[in-house]
Amino acid sequence: MTFEEFTAARLGALVRYATVVTWDPDLAQDITQNVLIRAQARWPRIGRLDAPEQYVKRMIVNEFLSWRRRVARLVPLPRESLDRIAPPAPDHGGEVVRRDAVARLIAALPPRQRAVIALRFYEDLSHEQIAEVLGCRAVTVRTTLSRALANLRTALSPTKTLVEESL
Repeated sequence: MTFEEFTAARLGALVRYATVVTWDPDLAQDITQNVLIRAQARWPRIGRLDAPEQYVKRMIVNEFLSWRRRVARLVPLPRESLDRIAPPAPDHGGEVVRRDAVARLIAALPPRQRAVIALRFYEDLSHEQIAEVLGCRAVTVRTTLSRALANLRTALSPTKTLVEESL
């Protein structure tokens, strides 16, 4: 498969994947573009791999994590970015409120925790597979996932009460 065939077939999926990892559609497009520029130069080697898409996804996660390190300060996501990630769907009101609250809470997590949440629940990867993608040990993934879920549970408990009261 040539690089052009790969990008034609998988570009949309890669941008969606990057959006889930970053929780910012604009940053996801930038990261995907940067990764594909680097991947094109290395495509003769990447294209021969058994799973070139998995390799490119790992490049996306690594680029996101290094992108975060380049920024010396934490820049909060603008409200418009969050609204584009999980727009209200024609659904029951309570479900929309809960989904929006969870999306905002996930977007507020530290980047590594967001990446682990995305890889575990969006990509449905095991702890060992996530460790391979992030280049760390499985115990680190379990710890990071545990902390992320604890942060979400803590943040959701008051939100859950507010959601139930609004119904």
